[in-house]
Amino acid sequence: MTLRLDEQEAEALRRRAAREGRSMQEVARQALREYIERTSRRELLDEVLDEQLPRYAEALERLGR
Repeated sequence: MTLRLDEQEAEALRRRAAREGRSMQEVARQALREYIERTSRRELLDEVLDEQLPRYAEALERLGR
């Protein structure tokens, strides 16, 4: 895989990596792992809500009054 960054992105990544004493590749890989984990949790939560929310819709409506 090749990741193409514009000059600003590359410079920001370079600075971040230097501050942390890590390689640009390490910083980028960590960011990707965090993104995947965060979006996976969000998708799981959406699935659970889609399945369970209708079950409690009437009670939630009454609580909202």
